[in-house]
Amino acid sequence: MNENQSADSQPAEDLPGPESGAGPGSHAAARPVPGRPGSARHGLVMVLVALVAYLLDQLTKWWVVSTMDEGQVTEVLPPVVSWRFIRNPGAAFSIGTDYTWVFTIIMVIVSVAIVLQVRRVASWPWAIALGLVLGGALGNLTDRLLREPSFGQGHVVDFIALPNFAIFNLADSAVVCGVVLIVILTLRGIDPDGSRTGGDEPAADSGDGTDHERRDDRDG
Repeated sequence: MNENQSADSQPAEDLPGPESGAGPGSHAAARPVPGRPGSARHGLVMVLVALVAYLLDQLTKWWVVSTMDEGQVTEVLPPVVSWRFIRNPGAAFSIGTDYTWVFTIIMVIVSVAIVLQVRRVASWPWAIALGLVLGGALGNLTDRLLREPSFGQGHVVDFIALPNFAIFNLADSAVVCGVVLIVILTLRGIDPDGSRTGGDEPAADSGDGTDHERRDDRDG
């Protein structure tokens, strides 16, 4: 038996196929499908980020209410940062103080909308961003529902004071950071499922197609 005959007689199962990971098309089988394999892990990260933001917000508000009198000012890093305890009937940064019920409804809608996205998120930055917005919204919503003067119209506890700026809390900070991150991701064309806008491939795989095009040009 010569060498050519031995190569031809090799069992079919020993030959490299599409499943074995060999060949130019093997990357397609290994490529992650957006929103499927990692969605549970991404959703868990989103929930954990929201929980951390919520707990930090509520613990700091509890500390302020327990240790400070309303209107009291405590210098922290003068003249940059100080604690100033106020109760805010409006939205973030004391906006719209005469529309407490409206902001309560808006926060409920935002919170529900984000929760419905938990199982669809397959991007780490999006998971963090939505978690921050959700945790901050729930933090201030808790104040609206449970604090004085009444259910749904409770005043939010604010205490972080900066020079020539509105007084805010950690929930406000979480929402702003989350929204900024969402804007950056949107401008970069990254969707919550991890894919690029206008394409089906995940952002991390954006370079594969270029490499194979170059190979095809050389072969041709």
